[in-house]
Amino acid sequence: MSSDTTRATDTTDTTDSAAFWENHYAGVDPQWGTRPNVVLAEAVTALAPEPGGRGGRALDLGCGHGGDALWLASLGWDVTAVDVSATALERVAAGADVAGLTERVHPSRHDLARSFPDGAYELVTASYFHTPVEIPRDQVLRRAAEAVAPGGLLVLVEHASLAPWSWRDGHEDVTFPSPDEVLASLRLGDGWRTERCHAPERTATGPGGETATVTDNVIAVRRAHQD
Repeated sequence: MSSDTTRATDTTDTTDSAAFWENHYAGVDPQWGTRPNVVLAEAVTALAPEPGGRGGRALDLGCGHGGDALWLASLGWDVTAVDVSATALERVAAGADVAGLTERVHPSRHDLARSFPDGAYELVTASYFHTPVEIPRDQVLRRAAEAVAPGGLLVLVEHASLAPWSWRDGHEDVTFPSPDEVLASLRLGDGWRTERCHAPERTATGPGGETATVTDNVIAVRRAHQD
């Protein structure tokens, strides 16, 4: 259902995931989510501040409107920005064009429960990779870890609490895993070093300018260099 090059006119994907997220982005301000996630930005700045002299490859899973992807590209990363929503990816492409980053931002449409981008990446990120649609989430995140190149970094930023403006209906009884549980679900084995595994609180701002205290799970792990 997906290809490595997104075409705005491709509307053939009718999976539940595609339908939900198309509907979601159709009702969201196109400017929402165009800034980088502050938690991800802090982790990347501390742990992978530069893409390297030869130019590093980054993979942003569930990129939405592209705030993280565009920010990474502005630092010199060559970014594959993945989402199931064609509408979201059209907006990523438009944002890259405005910012002069089209050569370093590559929108790629995937339903990650069904397909995954090829290749290895020096940085793989997923910010708030949550969905009400049933998907093999743990399996997708393990595949994300497999895509990390030797010496590369996987950074996951996840909800550990609900904000008042969440897309959830507000009546759902939600229990989030702990950072340690998320880390264990990756089944990494030997050859990885844990850089971050904690659940900090922060003040978040919603699409209407409202604020709330939220908690995030932050997991950052680095694959060992090959001998």
